[in-house]
Amino acid sequence: MSDVLDRAVRAQREWRLSSLEERIDVVTRMTEWMVARADEIGAEISTEMGRPIAYSPNEIRRGFAERAAHMAAIAPDCLADLDAGPKDGFRRFIRRDPLGVVLVLAPWNYPYLASVNGVVPALLAGNAVVLKMSSQTPTVAHRYAAAFAAAGLPGGVFQYVEASHEETAALIADERVGFVAFTGSVPGGRSVVRAAANRFVNVNLELGGKDPAYVRRDAPLPATIAELVDGSFFNSGQSCCAVERIYVDRSVFDDFVSGFVDLAGRYVLGSPLDPSTTLGPMVRESAADFVRDQIAEAEAKGASRLLGHSDLRGVPYMPPQVLVDVDHSMRVMTEESFGPVIGIMPVDGDDEAVRLMNDSAYGLTASVWTTDAEAAVALGDRLETGTVYMNRCDYLDPALAWTGLKDTGRGVSLSALAYDTLTRPKSFHLRLAL
Repeated sequence: MSDVLDRAVRAQREWRLSSLEERIDVVTRMTEWMVARADEIGAEISTEMGRPIAYSPNEIRRGFAERAAHMAAIAPDCLADLDAGPKDGFRRFIRRDPLGVVLVLAPWNYPYLASVNGVVPALLAGNAVVLKMSSQTPTVAHRYAAAFAAAGLPGGVFQYVEASHEETAALIADERVGFVAFTGSVPGGRSVVRAAANRFVNVNLELGGKDPAYVRRDAPLPATIAELVDGSFFNSGQSCCAVERIYVDRSVFDDFVSGFVDLAGRYVLGSPLDPSTTLGPMVRESAADFVRDQIAEAEAKGASRLLGHSDLRGVPYMPPQVLVDVDHSMRVMTEESFGPVIGIMPVDGDDEAVRLMNDSAYGLTASVWTTDAEAAVALGDRLETGTVYMNRCDYLDPALAWTGLKDTGRGVSLSALAYDTLTRPKSFHLRLAL
């Protein structure tokens, strides 16, 4: 590990002197290399973590390519010197210096989407990157290395490691690491903070979620149902911003639930390598059993299951689960599930919906389904969340700050604000004549 950091430090000293145009060209070529191999990479994703192969290549073709291209496009403006304004006899400006070596710790559920958020803007800002992927998806790091080599990135500027928890903690604590970007669980985030506690190093944390949706009485139900079914069950619900609980105005509750159950019941559960499969297995048996435990507890407290009555244990396969008669005494409505289960509750208007949506340890995204944009903004102002959606969910726009509050974490990735976290300001105060 020490050799990796030594190489990164040496390589970054040269990389930071390269022009931004050179860095953008490298990122563009790397992205094109990945997109050209999207089908191969998609098959690897499906094999390693279970997403249906019908969808996996789109992680590269769409999200990965979109995020890399956007961060490259905005880099010239975001990394430009800031002119402090005229002053007789002086030139004054603020330059954004790279931090040095950025350690990116990325998860398995969206391995390319979660990693690109840190890798690409860090390199564009002039940093070197060391990537540590989840052991569930090891080929991701190999693909990055091959893509950057093909793109002409100098050696040592991007490297990857396969590390234990103890080795990762040692990397975080190492003075040669200038920034840590972590995406993962809340306990994992706490471990990262502890490892960094004796250093003045910034840590970006994107952790758990229990993202709510609120369906107002004026929501267009057919389109709303279609979007929320997808937002709840895509990738078997294994997304940090998946919809995990739904609140529906009582006046449209029955119609919403009926349509939701009908559409969710059409998913085809099967092998992720079968092109006809629309719902693959969860990442491991224990993850599926965790969700089954939440459901069992909810049913013991009075919840009713309308869909997904298979309780076979010890296997990672789980059909969509839809629960009603739920409340916040049940873990399925308050504890992150990270699986294909949704609880749906009726509410009597906006105030009750906001209260229940905010009744959470997490705050990543929340969605409001309505035809009234002003009402959505007003509700968003009251919601404790990093992103407010109207009539969409489970999507990350790279032009917007990706951030959260409470146990969802801290810091920002993507958008123009990401470059502020990946650089440090250096002021230049030049007297032009003595």
